[in-house]
Amino acid sequence: MKKIGNIYFIAAISVIGGALFGFDISSMSAIISTAPYKCQFNQQGNNPTTGACQGPDDVVQGGITASMPGGSWLGALASGVITDIFGRKTSIQIGAVIWIIGSIIVCAAQNIPMLIVGRIINGISVGICSAQVPVYISEISPPSKRGRFIGMQQWAITWGIAIMFFVCYGCSFIDGKAAFRLPWGLQMIPALLLLLGLVVLPESPRWLAKHDRWEEAHEVLALVHGKGDPHAQLVVREMADIKEVVDFERRNADVSYLELFRAKMINRTHIGLFTQIWSQLTGMNVMMYYISYIFTMTGSGNDVLLSSGIQFIINVVMTIPALIWLDRWGRRPTMLVGAFFMTLWLCINAGLFAVYSHPPAPHEFDTAAISMVIGGKPAKAVIASTYLFVASYAPTWGPVSWTYPAELYPLRVRGKAVALATSANWAFNFALAYFVPPAFANITWKTYVLFAVFCFTMFWHTFFMFPETSNKTLEEVAAIFEDESPGSIKYIGIPAWKTHNDRSIVRLERNLISSEEKIGIEHTTTPKN
Repeated sequence: MKKIGNIYFIAAISVIGGALFGFDISSMSAIISTAPYKCQFNQQGNNPTTGACQGPDDVVQGGITASMPGGSWLGALASGVITDIFGRKTSIQIGAVIWIIGSIIVCAAQNIPMLIVGRIINGISVGICSAQVPVYISEISPPSKRGRFIGMQQWAITWGIAIMFFVCYGCSFIDGKAAFRLPWGLQMIPALLLLLGLVVLPESPRWLAKHDRWEEAHEVLALVHGKGDPHAQLVVREMADIKEVVDFERRNADVSYLELFRAKMINRTHIGLFTQIWSQLTGMNVMMYYISYIFTMTGSGNDVLLSSGIQFIINVVMTIPALIWLDRWGRRPTMLVGAFFMTLWLCINAGLFAVYSHPPAPHEFDTAAISMVIGGKPAKAVIASTYLFVASYAPTWGPVSWTYPAELYPLRVRGKAVALATSANWAFNFALAYFVPPAFANITWKTYVLFAVFCFTMFWHTFFMFPETSNKTLEEVAAIFEDESPGSIKYIGIPAWKTHNDRSIVRLERNLISSEEKIGIEHTTTPKN
């Protein structure tokens, strides 16, 4: 079957794997406060005052929510082995099939254990896709646009969150179990599109080269970077880089998770792990999972779902600047600016709740997680600060947390290394999803202080330890860390804060393309003898 080489189309199809994560976030956050969900999974019984269904208690709800990231942790780790054996593209297709199976179980769930099993299976799928989609895109994209295309993973997540949220919002007006079963069933549609769309996409050229399928690797590079011309300068240059790295890595082959913790790899392993860990410790996904709780505290009343929906729209819109300018901004400045502003908004929310909130009346709410209530202008300030927090995360740590780890590692361990980093994301996602309802119940506004401390710490960790990778080929990035790699001498001993966004690769690509087009024009206009 003829493959499609348009890199925008390749990225658009593959990042549907990210949208699956977004669908899952909204399918839980928009539903946990609805009556049909509470009555179907009514573990606490009815409210003694109102007689309404109370649904699962805070610990059980935390377990239901956390079951998906728990499965994702397992899926991310397994994806490192799956992708090395079957390829980047096939591993994503496997993830799509697993998602469909999990969605069927979730949609048909009759009780809490069945719901948890379905969400664990969905999580395995999300773990595989979230780990391997960035690897696939990073290995097939041109260096000058790699950040944009991997960042589309985060944009797809935000679209998934927004679309599923408003589907759930519409379904909330349906009486009965269809209010939550319908959106949970509709989750299968993007997985089907991903599964079928990948059929017409090429495999990663670097994975093909690693498995001695050199002719196919050359064909993919020609298709994607050379407009079908195998002799294009960009294709020849990148093919030579890949061959040099593959030959070097075979002389030093030792591919296992253990290698990631050896002296030569431990630095970049720690950077990749903490990129994903910090993205969770910002508290952003907590905002997404439990936003209905937070807006209920502000007295949003019946408009809590609509107020939450505005946040998801902000998330989608504010991710766009990163897609356009992330490669120009560079990774380091983007992460530092995001960490600063998120710290600011979290501190403001903590202060507002600490000064102006008060405990709710007995049995006022069905969950102890809503442990404080705030009204008037301070409540509006909390909502505004929450929106600004999302607007600070969306163009910074959101896309960079997926872009950056996929750029750090040499080819021989890239699949496993990104899988390990992504598994850290899901391990902390699991812990936070489980921890936040009891945290709001027990330490109330201090929960915001905790996340503010995390954001403050990650600012300085990023400043001192995270080097710039923007506009470098993957082989050049590897050279920053490995003194045996080609071209590494100039990077030895340079602290992270002195690495820069070198845009010479952009000029090189443009010059090569311009010269090729000029040669093509001269060839077509030269009269025949």
